[in-house]
Amino acid sequence: MRKEQHTKGWNEIKTNDSWALFKIMGEFVNGFEKMSQIGPCVSIFGSARTKPGEPYFELAVDVAQKVAEAGYGIITGGGPGIMEAGNRGAHAAGGTSVGLNIDLPFEQHDNPYIDSDKSLDFDYFFVRKVMFVKYSQGFVVMPGGFGTLDELFEAITLIQTNKIHTFPIILVGTPFWSGLLDWVKNTMLEAGNISPQDLDLIKLVDSAEEVVRIIDAFYKGHNLSPNF
Repeated sequence: MRKEQHTKGWNEIKTNDSWALFKIMGEFVNGFEKMSQIGPCVSIFGSARTKPGEPYFELAVDVAQKVAEAGYGIITGGGPGIMEAGNRGAHAAGGTSVGLNIDLPFEQHDNPYIDSDKSLDFDYFFVRKVMFVKYSQGFVVMPGGFGTLDELFEAITLIQTNKIHTFPIILVGTPFWSGLLDWVKNTMLEAGNISPQDLDLIKLVDSAEEVVRIIDAFYKGHNLSPNF
């Protein structure tokens, strides 16, 4: 005879979750209201640990500056490293510089290159990621860690499953990204876990000029609008 296991109760958790809903809703409402007024932007992702003067930091500054000069605002995670580089480039070009910051136990603090009226703070990663996906006209992905990969693969998945409109996803840095792309092609594709056309969602480049060229070429045939 099967022995019934005693299960723990949810009363305290249910109460806390009910109150958390109001905070989550507040973050969504505040984010939607502010981001909807900013206009077309491109998001730049990458490691918070990349230091000024390092090659990928300086390349990210150049990418952001040239994208801003092409007429797009720049959205980053608002912190140091590649995020700071993105906001610095937008600031140098006189473009829109947005920071979507989040409270973390390490690595994260506002960088000084975000427009004062375009700095948003979040407690929830999933709310913050919705803002990136909804209001970005393209993702530029510099070398980074797990957080960068999370944002990259979520965007690919949402486009692949037709949950959002297609937009350019551009990896910058062949030496860094080529190993991952080789694994995607030689392992995931060979196993039949993705389709050959899924590889077309990703572009790999090494210069700011290539980034701008891909984004501009894409939007010659597509409207600039939120993605859902």
